[in-house]
Amino acid sequence: MKLTGYPPSDKHIYSIFLRSSSSTTKHKPKHHLTTSKLRIPRDRATVQPEINQRMAGEGDDQLKLLGLWVSPYTHRVKLALSFKGLSYEYVEEDLSNKSELLLSTNPVHKKVPVLIHNGKPICESQVIVQYLDEEFPNSGVSLLPSDSYDRAIARFWAAYINDKLMPSWLQSSMGKTEEERAEALKQTLEAVANLETAFKECSKGKPFFGGDTVGYLDVSLGAMIGWMRAGEALHGRRTFDATRSPLLNAWMERFAALDAAKAAMPDNNKLVEFVRVRRAAAANN
Repeated sequence: MKLTGYPPSDKHIYSIFLRSSSSTTKHKPKHHLTTSKLRIPRDRATVQPEINQRMAGEGDDQLKLLGLWVSPYTHRVKLALSFKGLSYEYVEEDLSNKSELLLSTNPVHKKVPVLIHNGKPICESQVIVQYLDEEFPNSGVSLLPSDSYDRAIARFWAAYINDKLMPSWLQSSMGKTEEERAEALKQTLEAVANLETAFKECSKGKPFFGGDTVGYLDVSLGAMIGWMRAGEALHGRRTFDATRSPLLNAWMERFAALDAAKAAMPDNNKLVEFVRVRRAAAANN
């Protein structure tokens, strides 16, 4: 299996996920959500959610997210906040000069993302997503399935995305040799095949992993869409395609078209430019 278009210097770009300067932004939902679930019109692939909920940031609830704009783990939390319809303060971290707030709120890993809720920190993206769903059950969509078995299955596949798909996808561009990158690509395609089966089983013929509405697995995998599209623009290679993974390919288009997803995902052109700048800098060193 020959892998082309991936210069070795790309390992400086994709290694989860580099540096930017600090800034603070207030985020309020631009979309609208219901207190129940997003209802998908039968004749449309997108939804227009509506808000009817108590917003975080009002009253006693204060949410602050420490993140990095290029990090898919940060994107995952932003997606959850967006689908839950929760407003929050966003703080962009500089990983070359980590803030005292980051070091004090995540002293174990010293990584983003970190969610701070009323002064209490929660670390690790999937833990944060579960926390938000449990802490704000009446806000936005319910991400985790109500059935305990379905919840266990969703958590299993979310762990699979973190442990199998994301590392192999990254290694397919970061590998030191063509052989390493080719092996990583093979593992990526195997992971995609397994997730194609998982989507068929979890969705039960409906638009999302969560069924009629976006759920925990949609948010977990949706965090990779920005980088998948950037990779396609840069290298001409699709992670999901209509031949090998038609269900996931169609799912990605549906998910990315949702207003709540658009509000949380990074700008694709900005990601592509980021990669090009980093690649040029690495080539000159």
